[in-house]
Amino acid sequence: MSVEGWQTKSLGAVIKDIGDGGTPNTNKKEYFGGTIPWIVIQDIRKEISSSKTTLAPIGLDSCSAKLWPTGSVILSTGATIGEVGIAKVPVSTKQGIHGIVCGEELLSSFLYYKLQTLRDFLNANAQGSTIREIRATFLRTIPISFPTALPEQTKIAEILSTVDRAIEQTEAIIAKQQRIKTGLMQDLLTRGIDEHGNLRSEETHEFKDSPLGRIPVEWEVATAGEVSKSLVPGRDKPELDGGGVPWITIPDIEEMYIEEAKTGLSLSKNAIKAANARLMPQGTVLMSCVGEFGIATIAAVDVAANQQLHGFICDQNVLPEWLVVQLTGAGQRIDRMATQTTIKYLNKTGCESILITVPDRHEQEHSIALLSRVLNLLTQQQKHLAKFQAIKTALMQDLLTGKKRVTALLNDTEVT
Repeated sequence: MSVEGWQTKSLGAVIKDIGDGGTPNTNKKEYFGGTIPWIVIQDIRKEISSSKTTLAPIGLDSCSAKLWPTGSVILSTGATIGEVGIAKVPVSTKQGIHGIVCGEELLSSFLYYKLQTLRDFLNANAQGSTIREIRATFLRTIPISFPTALPEQTKIAEILSTVDRAIEQTEAIIAKQQRIKTGLMQDLLTRGIDEHGNLRSEETHEFKDSPLGRIPVEWEVATAGEVSKSLVPGRDKPELDGGGVPWITIPDIEEMYIEEAKTGLSLSKNAIKAANARLMPQGTVLMSCVGEFGIATIAAVDVAANQQLHGFICDQNVLPEWLVVQLTGAGQRIDRMATQTTIKYLNKTGCESILITVPDRHEQEHSIALLSRVLNLLTQQQKHLAKFQAIKTALMQDLLTGKKRVTALLNDTEVT
């Protein structure tokens, strides 16, 4: 269905130029280190003004790369397909990254967002066996729907840019909170908190040597098996009959607690019994024991798990939350303990032999309370990010198709 004030043309009909990049001879140092940005996939972002590697003019002239003017749309078309940005300075590109110069009918800022909606389409039409790619001849044939009026294109891009800024700001906050979380975990796992609520230091507190390095004298070192009871999932996968007991796998684990699978998969207690599987009761610490290590959570409800997870039921000396923090922070150490086969794994004995530090319960509680505040802030920002991303997706579906118009905003009135 056509939209009044919109038209559809092939991309080739509304651009001035399009082309792939190139690579100079990397053995000739004089070709590199100049002032011309040479864009590779890692350099592509919304606004492209610099690159890790630069070319000298002689390097640019030596290969098929060309200099794309400011305002060109930069699109990855080989291997990783569909990354897009806008050049804020003249740039060159590596092969597999196209430059596009828009004509008078189409704004770069509008095409930038339009191409984002075509990522799946581009990947589905990529050619090649070893390295899949999209070529300029195909890109020219892609139909592009757009408003005839340039002010409408501008307003659509402005609205989506506003959401992008909110996403970027939220991502920056999340990155900061992640750094705070990492630093706090390191402090809590190695120094801990004294009776006054202060982080310990060897300058002001007494420390001792241990198998895990220098630790406060008040702490003990124990194996996970000494402070918990192991629960090993059954060998056979039970029938996932939707009976209400969540079926947990490693990809489901993201937070301190878990109460359902992302997939929604569940099974009944009868199915668990029939397969000689194991019910992991509420409060069980679940830890990855195959492939990637340092992933752990606490079952907020009774759950069942596949063989890639190992369960611990903590005794009175260790809080489940403290064990999760310990196991999460010990990922690299556990990896070194794992059996080195095609897929690394840790058996029951290996899981039980993981060393952890054991402060008294009061310190564990205080430490977890501090960490929980940081985790709650992080979770809150992650929810904000998901909300902004959902808003952007909905706006792109509506605004970039003409389903919802911004013409009222062009007259400084509110769209109803």
